[in-house]
Amino acid sequence: MSDKDDLYYKKTDKLIDFEFDEKVAAVFSDMIERSVPGYRSLISQLGGVAAMFVKSKTNIYDLGCSLGAASLSLAARLPGIQGAQLILVDRSKAMLDKCRSNLSNSELASVADYVCEDIRNIKINNASLVFLNFTLQFIEPNDRQTLIDKIFAALRPGGALILSEKIIFADKQENDLMLSLHYAFKKANGYSDLEISQKRSALENVLIPETGDKHKQRLAAAGFNSVTTWYQCLNFISVLAIK
Repeated sequence: MSDKDDLYYKKTDKLIDFEFDEKVAAVFSDMIERSVPGYRSLISQLGGVAAMFVKSKTNIYDLGCSLGAASLSLAARLPGIQGAQLILVDRSKAMLDKCRSNLSNSELASVADYVCEDIRNIKINNASLVFLNFTLQFIEPNDRQTLIDKIFAALRPGGALILSEKIIFADKQENDLMLSLHYAFKKANGYSDLEISQKRSALENVLIPETGDKHKQRLAAAGFNSVTTWYQCLNFISVLAIK
């Protein structure tokens, strides 16, 4: 069970950049549900979307897997994941260790491999499905196209990438509205003005969002035949890209 997220409850004069360390891993489930509008609904539906693309004797990659929520959602819809192999990758040992614990009593335990590495450095092959669930936003923008290209090349024909991201909007009025609504969402979930402000500052140089159109252009440039926004809640979206 996750602890309550109170990492930014007290005023800190010298904020450091956000990182997925042991403190974040301990509270991450609470943090993401209270910070990402529609997160629980997204995760519950994610498995059903993903299950349509899994093929036997292929690989499923959960890139930037954090605590394994996307993979667990898939397993709930497709027990045993149909003879496929699951590779969960995260560069944070603390997050990966907790992910392994979360999956240890599930049917995924026997088909899961865990890789503690930057997702830009791993080999991807024979994939029928790839998750990038709120992960690309933490990769330097100049590296994003190369990563998407690599994923596309590794997918089998008919395979899918599910990309979930925080986004910004090109229209300033729309962007300001969505930021205000997101702020109100976090306030309603118990975060104080100080917590919201300090976390935003800690994330400023770490989480770099883009527009939904930018993501779709990048996916099209990689060669995906179909790119569809299948889920959106305020300034958070999930895109289904099919090869």
